[in-house]
Amino acid sequence: MFAQAIQEDETGAIISLDVSPGARKDRFPAGYNEWRKSISCQIRAPPVEGKANKAIQAAVASALGVPKADVAIISGATSSQKRVRIEMMTKDEVIARLSPAFAPGHAP
Repeated sequence: MFAQAIQEDETGAIISLDVSPGARKDRFPAGYNEWRKSISCQIRAPPVEGKANKAIQAAVASALGVPKADVAIISGATSSQKRVRIEMMTKDEVIARLSPAFAPGHAP
């Protein structure tokens, strides 16, 4: 189901995120929003001076095992709805790396 939040273009995979800043801890993925077709991302950092955006990049990079430099926010920089591009990854690679977090019995 969460695969609907991931697209692919010529430069990499694009993930639609539903971000909650000011959370108790950083979590990505933190669930799937079926209505918005986006993956939830919880970030401790406040949405001030780009702190939350930097934390989002770090959380996504960590979950996917890629350098932070390979994760770019391509839309929604000032919104809770964001799209991030993961350079040089396919949609299938992103799905494979995130699938364990969405497996039954695993609390996102």
